[in-house]
Amino acid sequence: MTPLQSIASSLLLATACSLAAAPQPVAFDWFSYQGNDEIFDTPPPSGQFQNPILAGFYPDPSSCRVGDDYYLVTSSFAFFPGLPIFHSSDLVNWQQIGHALDRPSQLTGTDGLTASQAIFAPTLRHHDGVFYLITTSVYGINNFYVTSTDPAGPWSDPIELPWIDGIDPSLFFDDDGRVWLTHNGPPPGNQSLYEGHRAVWLWEIDLATNQPVGEGKIIINGGVDLSQKPVWIEAPHIFKKDGWYYLTCAEGGTSIQHSQVIFRTRSLDQEWIPWERNPILTQRDLPAERPHPIIAAGHADFLELPNGDWWATFLAIRPYEGGFYNTGREVYMLPIEWTEEGWPIILERGKEIPWQLDRPDLPLTQTATPPTTGNFAWRDDFDDPELGYEWMYLRTPQERWLNIEGGKLKITPRSVTLAELKNLSWISRRQQHSSYQAATQFAAPEAGTSAGVAAFIREDYHYYCGIRKTEHGYEAFLEKAEDGPARVVASQTLSGLEAGQSVTLRIVGEKADISFFLETPDGRILTLARNEDATLLTTTRAWNFIGAMMGPYARLER
Repeated sequence: MTPLQSIASSLLLATACSLAAAPQPVAFDWFSYQGNDEIFDTPPPSGQFQNPILAGFYPDPSSCRVGDDYYLVTSSFAFFPGLPIFHSSDLVNWQQIGHALDRPSQLTGTDGLTASQAIFAPTLRHHDGVFYLITTSVYGINNFYVTSTDPAGPWSDPIELPWIDGIDPSLFFDDDGRVWLTHNGPPPGNQSLYEGHRAVWLWEIDLATNQPVGEGKIIINGGVDLSQKPVWIEAPHIFKKDGWYYLTCAEGGTSIQHSQVIFRTRSLDQEWIPWERNPILTQRDLPAERPHPIIAAGHADFLELPNGDWWATFLAIRPYEGGFYNTGREVYMLPIEWTEEGWPIILERGKEIPWQLDRPDLPLTQTATPPTTGNFAWRDDFDDPELGYEWMYLRTPQERWLNIEGGKLKITPRSVTLAELKNLSWISRRQQHSSYQAATQFAAPEAGTSAGVAAFIREDYHYYCGIRKTEHGYEAFLEKAEDGPARVVASQTLSGLEAGQSVTLRIVGEKADISFFLETPDGRILTLARNEDATLLTTTRAWNFIGAMMGPYARLER
């Protein structure tokens, strides 16, 4: 045998071994989810709508109107596809129509980032037939925008704005053709006077070159009243009404002190004046122990309807007992009232955000499918060749490990764990209720692979319930990570189970409790763990910017 023949033979042998060792995909037949929150038990009466309008992890909403159509986008952080886009014609029923970042080339560099990094608060605007969506990829390419003539896509590749120092950028198209950009940025001289001291910056921008026109300037230092040490002035949006320029911002941080404030000026060259009755929206002054509270309201965007009415979309949180919430920051909506002096009020101080209220004066369209709020049942039988909009990857996949064929979701397992900052072989959907049931049916994996469902809110706060084959046969197990590495907290032997046979895994969440059950091929229902601690899947415990996520997971066992 010649040296070349020897090399070729070795390569063929190595390839054959590699193919033989390649992990086999795990087939999931379906995944179901059902919400059972008490607050949603009574549907809104005719003529009213339900808050939140988008339940679950949909933070930092921005909305815009184009003719008789309304569009809304929210943050997505390290999940892919990024920046979900919704459409409505009545402001009540919202249908997701796509994602602005749906190509891996648009959202690179997510490996190494936590789930709460990457894509922060976006702003959606429309001008002269073009949609502009501007946002920040934190620890990525920083500030950028994408464009499209169709909000359903495709959207452009990111257009980077490296000269912006900060987050929460927003565009404003003035009547004279000039374009302005506001954002949260460093305070004067980059010198913070206290923790959370930030500023709002204003730039003119030339969208032909994507460069600033002249120098930027600080228009708000700290917030409404610097002497009171306001924190985290952010999400600045400029709009115009009756000859006034208005600037609305979030203030107080995106937790229980959150609020919305307003400023105005006659000219962008003049000082911005805060309203003496700020904030125009907050829930921070209400009793913490009130029944069915809605808290942390802020980060609003304004919409004007054809009849002259104004509405605000904003984020808020609905905790259950103890101040815990698994559902993250959600999208709510309220009408805006204008004072005789021309100041907007979203909600009077001391009033609670209503769960149900009169809907906007717009023709009612068909009910959103799938539902975005209220109690509902949802199931994916994986009949479509592509994943539905509900599903997301954690971090951008750089190789294909997921396939849908023959009515089955097939996941080729990777060795990446939930704790690692890499793309892992897991897809997830949002937990949209405090009380819910989720279930899936899947085939028992081959030796060396585990499969099941992961419920996750942070790399060191999650559950993984699944099955795997050991030297003694198959076992069901529950891994739990609570402020540290995951550990097995429950396991059961599954006698008689063979590779390829189907099992059904069910999760039951009841506010602070979470339970895990398994149904074997012969119909036996096993309780793997009952009333485990669901508060570790809350932002209250695992501080971050997302809500709890859950879905099918397959992993190579090391």
